[in-house]
Amino acid sequence: MVDFALYHELAELLPGRVRMGEPMKKHTSWRIGGPADIFVEPANRQELQLVVFYVRNRGAALTVIGAGSNFLVSDSGIRGVVVKIGNAMGRVSIADNKIIAEAGAKLARVAAMARDAGLGGFEFSAGIPGTVGGAVTMNAGANGSSVGALVQKIIVLSFEGDFCYKNKEDMKFGYRTSILQSEPSIVVEVTFTCHPREKELIRKEMAGYLARRKATQPLCYPNAGSVFKNPPGDSAGRLIEAAGLKGMRVGDAQISTLHANFIINLGSATARDVLTLIERTREIVKSRFGVELQPEIKFAGHD
Repeated sequence: MVDFALYHELAELLPGRVRMGEPMKKHTSWRIGGPADIFVEPANRQELQLVVFYVRNRGAALTVIGAGSNFLVSDSGIRGVVVKIGNAMGRVSIADNKIIAEAGAKLARVAAMARDAGLGGFEFSAGIPGTVGGAVTMNAGANGSSVGALVQKIIVLSFEGDFCYKNKEDMKFGYRTSILQSEPSIVVEVTFTCHPREKELIRKEMAGYLARRKATQPLCYPNAGSVFKNPPGDSAGRLIEAAGLKGMRVGDAQISTLHANFIINLGSATARDVLTLIERTREIVKSRFGVELQPEIKFAGHD
């Protein structure tokens, strides 16, 4: 049930940035998801704080998203308020060997700016989709490195509406995880520490990673990147392929024939299709190899 009073309050406060019944498939890389009751895209951190304050006072559910690149939304949508940290909160600046990026900045843009400034550290991230906020929350990584290693400090906004600083130690970064997954707060701004490096060396390394991604990942179909975390000492993709599951399909959701740890949307896949495929994959891999695959993607709005 949509809280119409809350919708009208927010719409009056933030004209043009609040929508009702917004299709979430427009905001996820899988192109899947039902409507959000109330959808807000704040223009700055003050507006974000205002939204959190109003949502908390009304006792409504709050869901925060970035680029939606690691996210499966229910076909029935998301109740309460969805806040998207987007381009309006995507400012990036460089000072000395530090990059200061707001949460809505695309990780690819930050990596490109680091390259152009002759700052090393972000090479590993070439081709990783999503925003800075999502990357830090998930401790996104590839090629043996992760975002958390570059973090110096972070400004977060609690769900109570308070801004505070966290340093790297506070974040408890681990493999595809951080403290923000167990103690939710909203990433607002991140300061990264980089190191000087020759631009051409950075460019060549990033180009190599990008070429490998294009050759090994099904980037021409809507997807959410790796669906499962790699088990210790093994790879989820290897296990899924060894179980003979490449190409397995439920509706328009399919385990990629190019990379077994990707589920692609062939055109009109539903969240239920993807969930069924995930459940079957976990069952078969467990029965064959005794390994319990853990999802890397996040779920929202499931009944």
